[in-house]
Amino acid sequence: MSVSISAEDIVKKYGDITVIPHLSIQIKNGEFFTLLGPSGCGKTTLLRMIAGFNSIEGGCIRFGEQIINEIPAHKRNIGMVFQSYAIFPHLTVRQNVEYGLKLRKFNKQEMKEKVDQILKIVKIEEYQDRLPERLSGGQQQRVALARAIVIHPSVLLMDEPLSNLDAKLRVEMRGAIRDVQKEVGITTVYVTHDQEEALAISDRIAVMKEGVIEQVGTPHKIYTRPANVFVATFIGHSNLFKGVLTTTDEGTFVTFKNGYKIQMSNLIEHTRDKVNVTIAVRPEEFAIAKQGITATIKNKTFLGKYVNYELDFAEEMLVSGQPSIEYSQDIGHAEKTYEVGEKITLIPNKDKINIFTDEGTESLMKDVRTYE
Repeated sequence: MSVSISAEDIVKKYGDITVIPHLSIQIKNGEFFTLLGPSGCGKTTLLRMIAGFNSIEGGCIRFGEQIINEIPAHKRNIGMVFQSYAIFPHLTVRQNVEYGLKLRKFNKQEMKEKVDQILKIVKIEEYQDRLPERLSGGQQQRVALARAIVIHPSVLLMDEPLSNLDAKLRVEMRGAIRDVQKEVGITTVYVTHDQEEALAISDRIAVMKEGVIEQVGTPHKIYTRPANVFVATFIGHSNLFKGVLTTTDEGTFVTFKNGYKIQMSNLIEHTRDKVNVTIAVRPEEFAIAKQGITATIKNKTFLGKYVNYELDFAEEMLVSGQPSIEYSQDIGHAEKTYEVGEKITLIPNKDKINIFTDEGTESLMKDVRTYE
């Protein structure tokens, strides 16, 4: 039976080094919950704490109402799918999937019924008599998935399960994993560093950095209303501009360093006058206009549905340290495309851009929640 998961003020240390400092999180029963972040951020460590493979130096983890800190991994009723498929090369597909049921002493008839059902769900019933060496990478990962969920675990834990597959197979398998998870209805915690993968399959995402959860929310919310500059630049691409916030009798305005001004109606109420801010504009949030902010096209990449332009702006307009500043032009609505060396004038969509404090640690948008 699937359960909710809660972590309350948990701590993980290796010697004197604290890698997860006082982290709390709630994962709903039946939810597909993704831990997303760069390498070394603590997402796999957190997953292993949930699994029971890593010790917990503070706080507690619960499955439902049961505290599991001291329960060994093999008694937590979890299913695991790893980056490496970890299936037995000398056993057929059916034998691999049966393995966990045999350990649990299921009778032959019940075991056959459960394996038949799960092979059908993950769409590998036609390969049940094959050895793993005769399967593709995607098929082997389906076997690993079937073996993990056939035992009806309370929780399914997945650690970078698609990283060994090529790009096309990753897209295919992420859809398959999502479909299977919804059909089975099991609480799933999924670890990845791939932003697109996380956006495509998750009910909610926790974005992590250095052992700290920066934001939890739906894929749409995290992409459109990031809680800080780290989330804005890690999830997709955001162009960062320097700006100033001003408040007058006419309203609140944000002004770019070239003097272009936008009136904002969706900022928090306690914004201060004449304060420096960081303006985040995603490439698709620009539009061509006669007045706005002017840039020179540095590079041009045709990508089918749209053209991606890398831009040069005046240096004083930009937050330093960015790898590139980009504008994505929708071909279906474009009157013309532009060439390298041309100057273009852009206006940002004021309803979609994000405004942060000058240091980028806090959003000034009124509809942003760090945890939802």
